[in-house]
Amino acid sequence: MASLKEVRNRIVSVNSTQQITKAMKMVSAAKLRRATDAITQMRPYAKKLAEMIATVSAKTEAGQENVFTQVRPVNNVLILVVTSDRGLCGAFNANIGKATIALIQEKYADLHAAGKVEVLTLGKKGAEYLGRRGYKLNTAYTEIFAGLNFNKVRVVGDEILADFAAGKYDVVELIFNEFKNVATQIIRTEQLLPLQESADSSTSASNVDYIFEPSEEQIINELIPKSVKLSVFRALLESNASEHGARMTAMDKATDNAGELIKALKLEYNRSRQAAITKEILEIVGGAEALSA
Repeated sequence: MASLKEVRNRIVSVNSTQQITKAMKMVSAAKLRRATDAITQMRPYAKKLAEMIATVSAKTEAGQENVFTQVRPVNNVLILVVTSDRGLCGAFNANIGKATIALIQEKYADLHAAGKVEVLTLGKKGAEYLGRRGYKLNTAYTEIFAGLNFNKVRVVGDEILADFAAGKYDVVELIFNEFKNVATQIIRTEQLLPLQESADSSTSASNVDYIFEPSEEQIINELIPKSVKLSVFRALLESNASEHGARMTAMDKATDNAGELIKALKLEYNRSRQAAITKEILEIVGGAEALSA
């Protein structure tokens, strides 16, 4: 049985940890509110733009001939992996890492064996997870969530678009956590490039007639890159909200667990103290009986 001093020190240590987890939960709750507001405002715009681009690309000659809609034989693959820069958010980052590995093994196993699958990580934890497991990293954008804005995403988007247009990659996949609620994040995998025609867009294509001004080609060439960058930005916003939700949940559970541990330690402390008192009384009684004998 541990000494009274050891148990007392453990109680103090766990209590300090509980205060930290409480504070982290409150900080995450405040950040989550702002993050959910941002993604709620972004989703309708991103969805409508993606539908419109898919419709116009499928319907117009300029869209079908655009370099970003061209389907090529798949020889080189780039996978964008969105994780967080910080930990202490449960299995949030590990789940994305496992999903990325599963995607590569199921869909691009032969290309991966040939060294033709690269991973571009948005977030420090993804680079650490996949780098330790020997996956080929293209670039690791760390600290991208510090002051997250579209200007940061524009740099990433320009790099991806330039590499795809130059033929460095034939397919670009995007994998991220989509925010559902505080306790639930859904792992999403989307093909970023080449652009694909969705079922919704093909159904509505025959019902929509666009008038292009100044020209069909110019509008297509400007909108497609913007749509790709917006898809990456939306994924980052989704992941940011999911991260804060996951961290809030993890810290809430950690706080509860710390409370349970403190109760158990206090019970152990009281038992140890009572045992020590009982031992002292027995020693006193034994000594008194020895003197009277």
